[in-house]
Amino acid sequence: MAAERPIIICTRGSALALAQSNMIAAMCRAAFPRLRFELKIIKTTGDKLQKASMAKKGDQAESLPKGLFTKELEVALVKGQADLAVHSLKDLPTDLPSGLILAATPKREDVRDVLIYRDANFLAKQKEIIREQADSASGKSDLRGYQPHLKLKDFPKGATIATSSTRRKMSLLDARPDLKIVEIRGNVATRMQKVAERGELDATILALAGMKRLNFDINPDGTIRGDAVPDGMLATILSLDEMLPCVGQGAIGIETRADDERILKIVERLNHFDTFHAVTAERAFLRGMGGGCQSPVGAHAEIIGDKISLKAISFRDETVKRGAVKRPIAEAAALGEQIAAELK
Repeated sequence: MAAERPIIICTRGSALALAQSNMIAAMCRAAFPRLRFELKIIKTTGDKLQKASMAKKGDQAESLPKGLFTKELEVALVKGQADLAVHSLKDLPTDLPSGLILAATPKREDVRDVLIYRDANFLAKQKEIIREQADSASGKSDLRGYQPHLKLKDFPKGATIATSSTRRKMSLLDARPDLKIVEIRGNVATRMQKVAERGELDATILALAGMKRLNFDINPDGTIRGDAVPDGMLATILSLDEMLPCVGQGAIGIETRADDERILKIVERLNHFDTFHAVTAERAFLRGMGGGCQSPVGAHAEIIGDKISLKAISFRDETVKRGAVKRPIAEAAALGEQIAAELK
């Protein structure tokens, strides 16, 4: 008798995507030890456009192709070349191709953003080395450092923060209009390295969830622990009052064919009730705003008792609008639609 075909989990090839997909595969194998699960790595349009600008304004943001990091994975699902696709949920468009659904979301990681910057005390200790290397290492002598637990208000006037996110850019400028915001690309380690080496950059912002899944930890003193962390880097976790996350941040989305009952039963075991309803509200809000993954909006939903609350912010047309609503959990989608209608 021929061996049963393995269940194919498709994913992108980035370090974060692989970490997340391996986590999902491990959960599947633990729940169904008699089944075989294999990863299939697929290069997406977004992976091929790594040097393209993702930070657009206004209508430009809406003109970016939707599904930059998901389309090829969805094609594999539709063609039966894969059984489930693992996404960073923030990358998954709210309107899915016919026949595909968001079937499950495991428990969400921390949704907050993190400010990454250089340590003034470390730089002081390295002052002589930096001076000696100034001629051969461009920018080394211009490095500016800061004390641990830095707040946005502590940056000097005109400081430069790097981010490719329109939401983060607008949030920063809302809090500090004097800041200079520039674009940055690359994975977590690459972005930290750029801040460590480039004197023209004062800081960057990363998602805490991505850092944790790549095994980077933030120590109580603000230092960062993990492989490939440049020397002398510090981190401050931004509160939700300082910066609301993008829709779906910290969550992993598992996409499947809507009519594949076998796979639906498997991924149902991975679903986390609170996370699924929270992201349902957030995605309904994003859909109601008529935007895609790069839209300048932020939202965070959480379950409190038998209610779901949603806080949202919109920077559309560079006008700041905020809202907060609470409804029964069963009305998660209606909650997102309601707050979208209020902020449009």
